[in-house]
Amino acid sequence: MALTAEWAAAWLRECARVMTEHRSELIELDRAIGDADHGENMHRGFAAVAEKLNAAEAASTPGEVLKLSAMTLMSTVGGAAGPLYGTAFLRAATGLGDAAEVDADAVVVMLTAARDGVVARGKAEPGDKTMVDAWTPAVEAAETSVSAGASAAEALKAAANAAQAGAAATEPLIARKGRASYLGERSAGHRDPGAVSTGLILQAAADSAGDML
Repeated sequence: MALTAEWAAAWLRECARVMTEHRSELIELDRAIGDADHGENMHRGFAAVAEKLNAAEAASTPGEVLKLSAMTLMSTVGGAAGPLYGTAFLRAATGLGDAAEVDADAVVVMLTAARDGVVARGKAEPGDKTMVDAWTPAVEAAETSVSAGASAAEALKAAANAAQAGAAATEPLIARKGRASYLGERSAGHRDPGAVSTGLILQAAADSAGDML
């Protein structure tokens, strides 16, 4: 089953709900190796996205939904997360273009474009203890599942699972990018908050796709 603009809007609204639910967790993760604002920023940003979606006319394509979300995140989220997630959603929207539906192949295109946008903006690589450590395995898992004949919803589920595993795997790493890198070896023993929020975002995508079945 292909995914429409209705799914994309449901995904972003679920992101808003999930970021509210995990706000304190993300704050505490960021308190350990950052400046403790990631949870508040993500909560505020996706709440603003949900408000924009509720106020705007229904979008006709998933790309339109993601572009609206990108612009909103860039204008409302502080710190590094706003530009990074804004770029991710904007690149994803560009990758989808004017397509009315997102099929399995388009899921791979969308996730790859989002990951590449994060890399281009943040200049991070896998192993740097950033959200790239969640995005990259998500892309790889989606590619593998689609090659094996997975549906769009199944590809998103595989991506979400891989992103969450990638976020967990950041715990022993020493940060090489961002504010956490200032801590050097003291950054080890803590999960990267951006990787964790990436896992939450992709889980929201998968859950919303599952609800459409």
